Amino acid sequence: MDKNQELQWRETARWIKFEEDVEEETDRWGKPHVASLSFRSLLELRKTISHGAVLLDLNQHTLPGIAHQVVEQLIISDQIKVEDRANVLRALLLKHRYVFLAVCNPTVFTKDNPPKLGMHRSKSKHELKLLEKIPENAEATVVLVGTVAFLEQPSMAFVRLQEAVLLESVLEVPIPVRFLFLLMGPPIANIDYHQIGRSISTLMSDKHFHEAAYLADERQDLLNAINSFLDCSIVLPPSEVGGEELLRSVARFQREMLHKREEQQANNPLPPSPSALQAPFKPGDDPLRRSGHLFGGLISDAARRYPKYASDFRDALNPQCMAAIIFIYFAALSPAVTFGGLLGEKTGGLIGVSELIIATAMQGVIFSLLGAQPLLVVGFSGPLLVFEEAFYSFCNANHIEYLTGRVWIGFWLVLIVVIIVAFEGSFLVRFVSRFTQEIFSFLISLIFIYETFSKLGKIFQEHPLQRCYLVVGEPNTALLTLVLMSGTFFIAFYLRRFKNSAFFPGKLRRMIGDFGVPIAILIMVLVDYSIKDTYTQKLSVPTGFSVTSPEKRRWLIPPLGSDGQFPVWMMATSILPALLVFILIFMETQITTLIVSKKERMLLKGSGFHLDLLIIVAIGGVSALFGLPWLAAATVRSVTHANALTVMSKAVAPGDKPRIHEVKEQRVTGLLVALFVGLSIVIGDLLRQIPIAVLFGIFLYMGVMSLNGIQLTERMLLLLMPPKYHPDHTYVRKVRTLRMHLFTGIQLVCLAALWTVMSTVASLAFPFVLILTVPIKWFLLPRIFTTREMQCLDADDAEPKFDEREGQDEYTEMVPT
Repeated sequence: MDKNQELQWRETARWIKFEEDVEEETDRWGKPHVASLSFRSLLELRKTISHGAVLLDLNQHTLPGIAHQVVEQLIISDQIKVEDRANVLRALLLKHRYVFLAVCNPTVFTKDNPPKLGMHRSKSKHELKLLEKIPENAEATVVLVGTVAFLEQPSMAFVRLQEAVLLESVLEVPIPVRFLFLLMGPPIANIDYHQIGRSISTLMSDKHFHEAAYLADERQDLLNAINSFLDCSIVLPPSEVGGEELLRSVARFQREMLHKREEQQANNPLPPSPSALQAPFKPGDDPLRRSGHLFGGLISDAARRYPKYASDFRDALNPQCMAAIIFIYFAALSPAVTFGGLLGEKTGGLIGVSELIIATAMQGVIFSLLGAQPLLVVGFSGPLLVFEEAFYSFCNANHIEYLTGRVWIGFWLVLIVVIIVAFEGSFLVRFVSRFTQEIFSFLISLIFIYETFSKLGKIFQEHPLQRCYLVVGEPNTALLTLVLMSGTFFIAFYLRRFKNSAFFPGKLRRMIGDFGVPIAILIMVLVDYSIKDTYTQKLSVPTGFSVTSPEKRRWLIPPLGSDGQFPVWMMATSILPALLVFILIFMETQITTLIVSKKERMLLKGSGFHLDLLIIVAIGGVSALFGLPWLAAATVRSVTHANALTVMSKAVAPGDKPRIHEVKEQRVTGLLVALFVGLSIVIGDLLRQIPIAVLFGIFLYMGVMSLNGIQLTERMLLLLMPPKYHPDHTYVRKVRTLRMHLFTGIQLVCLAALWTVMSTVASLAFPFVLILTVPIKWFLLPRIFTTREMQCLDADDAEPKFDEREGQDEYTEMVPT
């Protein structure tokens, strides 16, 4: 009843996918949740449908017409008396009250006064917001349950209209109604009408039941659908649940039951839905499928991608792409500056920030214009840094010109990539499984963390703390460096976590989280700038368009050396380090392409493993002539780029996971980001204010965040946990604990071997040792573990996550760079 003591239909719950209840005290919607039903209410529902009125394909278009037919059927089925006709009809046509809306009095249409097709009313802000969450062409079910004093027994009617009808003021949003469920009766102690209403509402929100309701020809079909629903339902005993841990088995049991249900559905398939017919790729469009012809894969990549070239520029004309440019610019510039500073130290200033920024810009522009997958972002990475350091040390030890040696490596790189692409060698990336990817990822994370504390230790040695401060400022250098590094790390770390908090609106949270690294750099640079009396080492950036060390090199590197005496034997043997560089670029680029091109991302224009590899390696080989670093497809930046261009569907039910609507596959964002990174060379005065300690704070952040997303890290932590505290993962449930630890131990042995090689004079060979983990996985592990164990421990289940959860972001993707 309302405040005037008049009867009305009051909305208490709704189901778009999950149940949402109206909180009576605050008169607002509660949080969406999985509906929990009493077993008795389901039995009562089945009983009422078996004895009630069922009207299938009712040909009515107005609420009064439907109500008249329902009342007549209730009389025919002896559920109500003839004299109750007027009262029941009046009850069916009562006003409806919704949350956030005033009471709606439905306009009564008669046969002589039908609704006009052009009639509509303006939609409120609430309606528009709710309509965004409802899929197009959706049809509604109206459930009306309540108690009335004039009936002697419960009366039920289930109605399926022949055509969905827009019933004025019956629902809180104007969508057509296809089903109606009516249950009215006197107050009875052993019947809870509201719970029965929740039961039918939950059933109608179940995909399998409502499909059966659409196809039902008679009452028995509905009863069979209810029985099928009960077969997949879980009954919990009436005992107190002490914590969430006790419910783990329930979720596991439910997954098993749903899996059986899907298997039964597969054995009895229904006609495919329209959405199932809209597959992004045909089965024959596998970009890694070998053609058997020279350059067959390259030709297929070009034929697949270049016909869409014009659309790659048209599709960029939208606000989302413009917003993504700003975000990706900082995501690309920060690593360029960070790696550039570290590279300058590792190579004695021969390659530094200036060269890396120019290489990122030049190669980024060319790749954006010619690449098959323009969502990839080319950039420098940890593995390439390790190789550059090792090759620089090798050249110094053998009195060989470092930059000239890189020129010949670049020459061999071009030759190698042409041969590999000619024979479609990119298909080999299929053999790089999770086993190798995790070792690679963990190794690079360790390099980041180790380099951070190694540099910090050197600063403490160069500027030790002393009791007697004879040199002003310098004894405090070590402490200030520690503060700057730690401050940068913690600010970036907690701003990223702030993205998943409950403070501020979602858009503001995401903006703060996405720009966490630039914000951390800015804050700590200001802190350093405000402290005038303490020295800190700054980033070395030349003025204008100049090399990092003009006194040591020029832009063009002579292939025969500065004195024309470059050893001939080194020209030939440069093929060996070229193979190692190629292995690194191949693995990073192809694995990144696999991650970005996963079918879950719903990319429509396709990728090109062969074409992209040829462009990236060939450009890198030519760049060596100018003393520029080699680049690869950077995983973190590429995934960030793809996520920034992903448009999530607004038609997502409250509580449901976000779904991808489309990805803006275009070339403009990558092109403009590369140009802006190149123009950043003009802000050298600002870059020279950045302390090296701040950059190492970013390295520490990247290393720690990368560890979070690696399954090897999780299994290492399980080594220290009793089995009863292990999480509910497939590799925990399906593999015995000792066998799981054995798999982890083998990975750690491989990791230790890689680290040992990197720490010795043989560090140049570390890419070769890394690639040896592939045959270990394919030939050694199958002799130790069963096929089922390998499927659980080495499964490629690292699917992209677009819903924001605590501790999840782009830095937890596979293979950090």
